[in-house]
Amino acid sequence: MSANTSTEIMLKDIGMVYKTNDNRDVTALTGVSIDIQKGEFVSLVGPSGCGKTTLLRIIADLLTPTSGEISIAGETPRQARLKRRYGIVFQSAVLYEWRTVKKNIMMPLEIMHVPVKEREERAMKMLELVGLSEFANHYPNQLSGGMQQRVGIARALAVQPEILLMDEPFSALDEFTREKLHADLLKIWRKTNKTIVFVTHNIQESVFLSDKICVLSPHPGRLSAVVDIDLPRPRTMEMKNTVEFTNLVAKVRNSFEGV
Repeated sequence: MSANTSTEIMLKDIGMVYKTNDNRDVTALTGVSIDIQKGEFVSLVGPSGCGKTTLLRIIADLLTPTSGEISIAGETPRQARLKRRYGIVFQSAVLYEWRTVKKNIMMPLEIMHVPVKEREERAMKMLELVGLSEFANHYPNQLSGGMQQRVGIARALAVQPEILLMDEPFSALDEFTREKLHADLLKIWRKTNKTIVFVTHNIQESVFLSDKICVLSPHPGRLSAVVDIDLPRPRTMEMKNTVEFTNLVAKVRNSFEGV
């Protein structure tokens, strides 16, 4: 974690209630309070229906909570979004098949009217960061699923965000590819010092990646526990075979309530 421990994201008593088609109230989140520090890697973990993606979307200003307060370094989520302080990586890379890898990464920069030379420089810098420089002129259908996700990460980082929001970005990948991308993501995080909020339902994944894990339980979605992950960094695959790692996985699993 970064030596700078100032609070980057503050969530206080966040609640989210949806209306169903027959006008009934469904509570997706209730009373969620979390502080995320600058440069921290935080995972939101829980089973389907616990509200972890809803919480991520609230942070990103894609949803407005029905109750509670949220601050992004002293600003509202809307202010933070308009200042492009977020980069978002979804479950699918969502790449445009008719654009090359480099031009996919350049797309948000085009929308921002960044000069052409700077767009190209940023895109190539991000491709180097994710280890795909030689694939700049390839098209998405020429890449593996894991490579496409790395392009998605590069595109999110190209806008130079302070916060990277990731919604189960590796869930559709096989175990071997996931492990490779875990290592890649941690290298990128160390180099860029971004604050990362990572949604997953995979407990081992969250323990391997995170500084701390926020455990959410469903019906209604609520914060059951915050588990600090004190494994040394850099993380290695061998750590997964240690007693310490196994104990942390068990601690997270045992933190769920009412599942």
